[in-house]
Amino acid sequence: MSRISVSHVWKIYEGNVVAARDVSFACEDQEFLAILGPSGSGKSSMLRMITGLEEITRGEISFDEKVVNKLTPAERNVALAFESYALYPRLTIYENIAFPLRAKGVSKPEVDKMVRSIAEDLELTDILDKRPSSVSGGHQQRVSLARALVRKPSVTLLDEPISHMDQRVRLEIRARIRRIHDDLKSTTIFVTHDQADAISVCDRLAVLNNAELQQVGTVDEIWNQPANRFVASFVGEPPMNYVNAKVEDPQHVSILTKEGKRIFEFKGEVDQKYVGSEGVTIGVRPQQVKVSRSKQKEASIGGTVGVIEFQGDSGVLKVGLEDRDNTEVKVVVPMEIAGHVGDTVWLEFSPETIHLFDKDTPIIRRAG
Repeated sequence: MSRISVSHVWKIYEGNVVAARDVSFACEDQEFLAILGPSGSGKSSMLRMITGLEEITRGEISFDEKVVNKLTPAERNVALAFESYALYPRLTIYENIAFPLRAKGVSKPEVDKMVRSIAEDLELTDILDKRPSSVSGGHQQRVSLARALVRKPSVTLLDEPISHMDQRVRLEIRARIRRIHDDLKSTTIFVTHDQADAISVCDRLAVLNNAELQQVGTVDEIWNQPANRFVASFVGEPPMNYVNAKVEDPQHVSILTKEGKRIFEFKGEVDQKYVGSEGVTIGVRPQQVKVSRSKQKEASIGGTVGVIEFQGDSGVLKVGLEDRDNTEVKVVVPMEIAGHVGDTVWLEFSPETIHLFDKDTPIIRRAG
């Protein structure tokens, strides 16, 4: 069993720089948890505190209910792979990967078997005899990852482990990281700023921003029930669209246009205190907007296509709405219906896809 618990953890550096502010979450036994956030959000500081490489200012970190604040990294018995590689330059790739096994006294035949197995998994077999300085940064990052995973750890901590790999390779390697995790039945925390990496491999996401935990949940929970506007915007590509609006009644919201109000129903309801308020914002994800070439429903709003971004089978339309703010929104559509720049389109928002925010806070109460 390998459960990691972070309880009310603070990290304050010299100069009163706060890297973690009262952060609490848990990574369950055999779970793959991704810590996601922009640069400077406190992700790496959090991981370094979990590994024991950084002291905790306040709070507790526990492994299987045992507080480990005072334990060294070696005493915590975790496997680490960092963005900075930290390879031994005088050793070959083979020797770098074998190092933690030899340090544990593993027999020579078993070392060879384990090194060649992980090298095959991470496509390193052809460079085992080379030294780190003679291979690319992407290869060095894979070697660092192989060295962390080779001893089949029960806890694996990965800090931006594939950030220097090219796109084709990282797609393959992140899938293999997940497979290795599943094979080993390990507990894994994966730190990244790239939502595609996080979403593709994790069981749950812990989203950080400005040293604070914003939300912990599955991809589905964070996609459909974001805790605030930051989470709604940061998770999802293209980001969520926002349009200024007014609450007409507890289940309807309107967007003001030059031709009058466009009224939309949303699923759930808001508190009566918001009725009549013009300080709210509609949020709708680009993938959930329906596009028509003519006005099909009263619950729709017109706009003009300004840009079409080609993305293979799909396209992203940048549409300038006819609302009073001339808001630009993005819509993801199949390329066969993308049309042309300058086209007039009508956008529909299904009730279940509408989010409402009062400044940063979601205000729709949904059933269940």
